[in-house]
Amino acid sequence: MNRRRRKKLSKRLVWAAMSGTAGEVAALLRAGADPDTADPDGTTPLYAASVHGAAATVRVLLLAGAAPDRESGHGDEGTPLCAAAAWGHSDAVRVLLAHGADPNLREDGGHGMSPLAWATKEFQPHPETEAVLRAAGARG
Repeated sequence: MNRRRRKKLSKRLVWAAMSGTAGEVAALLRAGADPDTADPDGTTPLYAASVHGAAATVRVLLLAGAAPDRESGHGDEGTPLCAAAAWGHSDAVRVLLAHGADPNLREDGGHGMSPLAWATKEFQPHPETEAVLRAAGARG
């Protein structure tokens, strides 16, 4: 597959992960899209699915080889688990943890917030997500 086609597929995969269905994502993966390649903005498909709480899409991407702890963006996004935790997407959090996401990995190269910090933030706490993270061994 040539570079231009790979780039186009990667962009479509991120868009589908953000707004499509798990079936659409699976079709793009079968067509040759890399589950771990970011779009031109640096957004990874797994981050896009996680921030939107698309647990089925998260599962499809992880089964296709997406790295559960890979940071997304150019210093402006974070890890998939932090993204899902920040918005209280407990099902996506469960899927990420089941596929090896580190419940204590801080974003921004280890210097930012942890998934638990996102789930317990003062202005919008997510108790169910907090409980899932604590059960997985997340610490303050």
